[in-house]
Amino acid sequence: MKLAFSTLGVPGMTLPDVLRLAVTHGYHGVELRTHPEEPVHPGLGLTERADVAAAFKDAGVDVLGLAGYARVAAPGDDEPVLDEIRTLLALARDLGAPYVRVFPGGFPGDGAEPSQEQLDEADAIAARRLGTAAEHAADVGVRILLETHDSHRTGAAAARVLGPVGHRNAGALWDLMHTWLGGEQVADTYATLSPFLGYIQVKDIAGADDTTPLPLGAGALPLAECVELLTRKGWDGWLCWEYEKRWYEEAAPLPELLGPGRELLARLLTESA
Repeated sequence: MKLAFSTLGVPGMTLPDVLRLAVTHGYHGVELRTHPEEPVHPGLGLTERADVAAAFKDAGVDVLGLAGYARVAAPGDDEPVLDEIRTLLALARDLGAPYVRVFPGGFPGDGAEPSQEQLDEADAIAARRLGTAAEHAADVGVRILLETHDSHRTGAAAARVLGPVGHRNAGALWDLMHTWLGGEQVADTYATLSPFLGYIQVKDIAGADDTTPLPLGAGALPLAECVELLTRKGWDGWLCWEYEKRWYEEAAPLPELLGPGRELLARLLTESA
């Protein structure tokens, strides 16, 4: 398996510094958060995009994926969502990134339990949009990955959308924290998502009541179980450490954790082999 980390963990850091960290600590790739406040975003011109792609190539580091914020299950018109995805796909094509991340975003965040009608409607909206967007993604050689998140946090929920889409260029991004918070067992998530799986975001937290990011292996998430299962199943994709420092100022800085985190993942991979 190849290892990456997300720029969500290093807010405000320049791209050269991010690449230096990746090289220094032996990470194969970087997941780029593409918010306008980041160094890499859809507003970059063609020359700037070429410079970013060249910087990654020179460093010997892959652009794993672009973490976008399109919400494919959200109520409203399709076209603004599709436009947002197409913009991300164009950036991914120009940077040589194989994946673009999208969110479900199907329900208001008020904690209310959605009705079956709301579930069905969100699934249908997301499947329709992803089906359309996947055709464009195929044209540019990029896969759109629906993250297990918010309204569709489990593998089972994501598969309700991806199954009807039935397109190779629409897949799943497995966020280990969200499937765990959704009460789904690692083996069940893998069994459900394996036909769709793009890559996996790993992380660690203290528990369901405290999602402040912790160093890998220091919290409650079933990281070792996940790596062991993936190895046993012969899955040979990417593990990306998404350390959500941007949302938690009190969390320890990621740069000082990257080395020990890489060593832990390497040890788990070796022990599972």
